[in-house]
Amino acid sequence: MDNEALLNITRQSRQAVEELLNVARLKPGDIFVIGCSSSEIVGGHIGKDSSMEAARAVLDGVLPTLRSRGIYLAAQCCEHLNRAIVIEREAADRYGYEEVNAVPQPHAGGSWATNCWQAFREPVLVEEVRAGAGIDIGGTLIGMHLRRVAVPVRLSFDHIGQAHILCARCRPKYIGGSRAVYQEM
Repeated sequence: MDNEALLNITRQSRQAVEELLNVARLKPGDIFVIGCSSSEIVGGHIGKDSSMEAARAVLDGVLPTLRSRGIYLAAQCCEHLNRAIVIEREAADRYGYEEVNAVPQPHAGGSWATNCWQAFREPVLVEEVRAGAGIDIGGTLIGMHLRRVAVPVRLSFDHIGQAHILCARCRPKYIGGSRAVYQEM
């Protein structure tokens, strides 16, 4: 990919995170999950055309924004690592997530997870998280790492590079009582 295409991916990624954060109402210390198919971003088939450069461009767009707000990035690995999560040790300790023994590689975990592993301060791999919001870039199926109840969020655009994106925020479950008087948190 040329420099202009990579810069565009970085801009799109930053904008996606900012738009989702504006509606998700996350607080410092919350978790934001991203699953990312770099293959789909570059116009390939998921799992077949991995691009470290495209994944790095996404990371360059999202990590500074999340860190500036005190929100932890959780990076979903591909199916070869059972969609495990790369996260900062501080977050794993804070939430009591048990570390698992693996290190993502471009073709075993994916370019996205590998880039995050390299960029995080003290990365660990955990089997699952319960994030308050997230972005699925290219059909990576992040639902298993979102808290209940996930609410779809439409952004002002629906692609990063050539990959379709789906976004979600989470809200507390509705239980009992009248819905007419409830105000969403």
